[in-house]
Formats: sequence, C-alpha cells, structure tokens
Amino acid sequence: MEPLTHDSFFNGNIVLNQPRSGYRFSIDAVILAHLAEPPSEGTVLDLGTGCGVVPIMLAYRNPGLRVIGVEIQPLLAAVAWENVAANAMSERVRILEKDMGRLVLADIGGPVDLVVSNPPYRKLNSGRINPHSQKAIARHEIKVDLKTVLATARSVLNLAGRFCVIYPAARTVDLLAALRAGGLEPKRLTMIHSTSASPARLVAVTAIKGGGPELEVDPPLYLYHADGTYTRAAQAMFSEQRVR
Repeated sequence: MEPLTHDSFFNGNIVLNQPRSGYRFSIDAVILAHLAEPPSEGTVLDLGTGCGVVPIMLAYRNPGLRVIGVEIQPLLAAVAWENVAANAMSERVRILEKDMGRLVLADIGGPVDLVVSNPPYRKLNSGRINPHSQKAIARHEIKVDLKTVLATARSVLNLAGRFCVIYPAARTVDLLAALRAGGLEPKRLTMIHSTSASPARLVAVTAIKGGGPELEVDPPLYLYHADGTYTRAAQAMFSEQRVR
C-alpha cells in the first residue's frame, strides 16, 4: 500500500488516513455529509465511499445510525476499513469492496433508508484523464457511470427512501433528467458556490424513490468569503453536532 497521510477533524475526535499521492477526499464529501440529513436511526448506504469519510462523519454525528460504504478500488476500501477501525466504529460502519453495479440486497442486509453518493462526474471521453489510476477512477466514468449509480440506489432503497447526490453544477440538467428517468424524483436542490461572487460549482440534489413531482430550491450555499476564509455555513459542516 502506498504511503498515507494522517489527518483529523471534529476537534481531533475523528482521525482519517488517506493515500498521500492517490485519491483524497475533498470538501465535496463534507458537503454531502452535511446536506444528506440522515434519519436518527436506520441504514445509510454510501456509493463510492473512497477512504470512508462520509460514513464516518454520518456515524459520528448520528449514534443510532448504521452506515455501509461501497468501494470498488481495493486499496481505497482497505484504507476505509482502517479508518473505521481507528475511529472505533466497526460495529456501526461497514465497508464493502464491490462493484456497485453488482450490488444486491443480500450484500447489505436488505433495503436502506438513504443512499448518498459523490460519483465520478466526468464523461469518459471528456477532459484529461489523471495518470494516477485512483484519481482517474474516482473522477471519470471509467468503472461506473451516473446511470449505474442511480439504478443501484433505486434498487436498494425502501419505497419513499431518499437519495442524495453531489455533482458538477454544469451537469445539473443531465442529473435531473437521469434522476427522473431512473425513478428517483428530484425534491430538493442546492447550488454550491465558492463565493457569493462566483458561479455555482456544484449542485446537491435529494430525490425520493417513487416521489411526486415538485422541486424545492434552497438558498445557495457559499463556502468562502472574499478573503478565503470559510463562511459560517461552511464552518457548520465541520461541526461535531448533528446538522439540520
């Protein structure tokens, strides 16, 4: 295994190992954990969990929650397992090394209440593919595409279960169309900007399996002030408390 870095957050109460030169989680994952609004109890599935940061954050804030992270890359799955153990969460967080396109209910013990995902967002034939395979697979649709992510989410969700995804703002139309076509009705949308003066960089959408048509658009989420410091909203995402 390649060298790892050792980071911490939540005032040092959560530790996280990440590949030094491979795929590393970004603020996208923190935003996803912030906006997902999991139930206080139940089961959450994270598709494409990387080093396990989203399951660990969700489980830390919600002691009654059970979280399963699915990761296709063996080295990242191994790091995620190490992170779960290092944070004493093995009883509530499980990492499954598997191609999500082959996931069946028996793998996860039955339907879940919430699925979250920060999927690869670049089409295979668009942009320069990173020479580091971990980064390439995480960013480009090499091993999995949006259609597969949505089909997997729908297949494992309870009726009226929720799916929360974060995606590039430039592909919002593609995302909304694919969600509806995949039987996941978009219900809530948040545009995410670096600053109040910059265009939206990301979009977060929550959809409901079998939901009716009506979309609520939240106020924009701004991450940084003009001087580069975090906004109050961004600071809240790193809070130890359950965020509502």
